[in-house]
Amino acid sequence: MLKTNSWILGVTGGIGAGKTAITKHLQQKGIVVVDADIVAREVVALGSTGLQAIADEFGSAILQPDGNLDRAKLRAIIFADADKKQWLNELLHPLIRNEILTQLNEAQSDYVVLAAPLLFENGLERYCDATLLVDVAVDTQIARTTSRDLVDAAQVKRIIESQLPRADKQAKADYILDNDRPLLESLQETDRLHNEFINLAKVKVRLNN
Repeated sequence: MLKTNSWILGVTGGIGAGKTAITKHLQQKGIVVVDADIVAREVVALGSTGLQAIADEFGSAILQPDGNLDRAKLRAIIFADADKKQWLNELLHPLIRNEILTQLNEAQSDYVVLAAPLLFENGLERYCDATLLVDVAVDTQIARTTSRDLVDAAQVKRIIESQLPRADKQAKADYILDNDRPLLESLQETDRLHNEFINLAKVKVRLNN
């Protein structure tokens, strides 16, 4: 359950949109960022109940020699087996959601960012006071991701197609940050928005007191 009175900004963006650069910039300004991707790794870290459940279901072969999860093997299995994929989602989604809520409740800063590439797809916007879409054209997503991750364009297109369409994200977001421009310009716009978010957070505090 979300118990915090903090003003929460949900930040999202498709693959290659540059969301991380924006959230890191906000972190440098003292804003706590709860990153759903990091949480997803934490809930299956060595010694976690999530990892133990996966090992029980898939067998010890799903682990690397050091005991950590072999993500490549797991991806291959769930890609080929829809039932295994559903089982994994039913295990991980509650673990991830609970840990996100814990970190949001514990966060202390002028406002708090919840960064999640699938913010809308997973219904996480319900925990946010406002949402920000870091937005770029699909061609930019493909160019950046193929260069960064050394993958082919077809693979990136499949990932993009599996996510909410760009137009739908634009319609849902309260704020849209155009990141199809030099990074400095995007960060200057982020600074302006940051000041606006601080003011909105102050209003929420006054209303709750």
